[in-house]
Amino acid sequence: MSSVTAPPAIPRKHVLHGPIHWFKNPWRRPRFLQAATFGYLAWSILPVFIAVLFSFNSGRSRSTWQGFSLRWWYQDEFDSLWTDVALRSAMFQTFRLATATVLLAVPIGTAFALGIDRWHGRLPRTADFTMLLQFVVPELILSIALFLLFTKLLEMSPGNLLIPLGTGAQIIGLTTFQLAYAVIIVRARLLSIGPEYEEAAMDLGATPGQALCRVLLPLLAPAIMASAVLVFADAVDNFVTVRYLSGPASSEPLSVKIYSAARSSPTPAVNAAATVMLITTLLVIGVGWVFSRRWSRGQKTDAAAFTGGI
Repeated sequence: MSSVTAPPAIPRKHVLHGPIHWFKNPWRRPRFLQAATFGYLAWSILPVFIAVLFSFNSGRSRSTWQGFSLRWWYQDEFDSLWTDVALRSAMFQTFRLATATVLLAVPIGTAFALGIDRWHGRLPRTADFTMLLQFVVPELILSIALFLLFTKLLEMSPGNLLIPLGTGAQIIGLTTFQLAYAVIIVRARLLSIGPEYEEAAMDLGATPGQALCRVLLPLLAPAIMASAVLVFADAVDNFVTVRYLSGPASSEPLSVKIYSAARSSPTPAVNAAATVMLITTLLVIGVGWVFSRRWSRGQKTDAAAFTGGI
């Protein structure tokens, strides 16, 4: 009977354990990155959560919890968000400025992006660079420049301004600053679409205006919605521009009122005002995301049906 010789055992390498092996292992779980991510999220979100929580505090303290209440929202007779005339006026002024900025900056930015995309040469490249430059230039510099423009260069006579400081100047300033967001977002969408759809529509007999309104603008709808959401969210919590261009007290939005109140002895009504700004921004972002997804899904479906029928 012959005996079967077992194959020689392959020597196993010594496996290192401990921190050195953990750092040398390329397939390790990224625990450090996970910890850094969760730490950053906690550092960013917890103060906001605490501020929102204390807007429902029953007492005047903004650091000691004294029970749940809606006192600082509408129940207090004088100091709540809804009964305080100054805070209520500032809340409506905030939404007025944000809405007007969206209605001006988004259409102008879309038209500007179309012009830059269709017009070739040094001038459109310079305009495109100017839009990018607004992301680099500090908002403080732009606000001071607009303040000097309205108070010095556009002064018709001593004390008589062509555009007085207040709501009108704030809308112009916010539109000037927020215009770059709409231009950059719509311009990026135009570069991804290309001219093929418009050319195909005009080959089928559409005029340039019909190709623009019935083909290109529906394709740009997700980008236009995204720019509108971003402009609204940034205009709601804007402080520097509206602070420099504010006139009477009735033109001060919530961001300025919260800043002024925080330097004295604020009540939790200030927290309620900040909560309104936060909830409004999140709601607008959520609505914009839903509509953007719906329009994008419809465009993908239409494109698949179009190519499938060729």
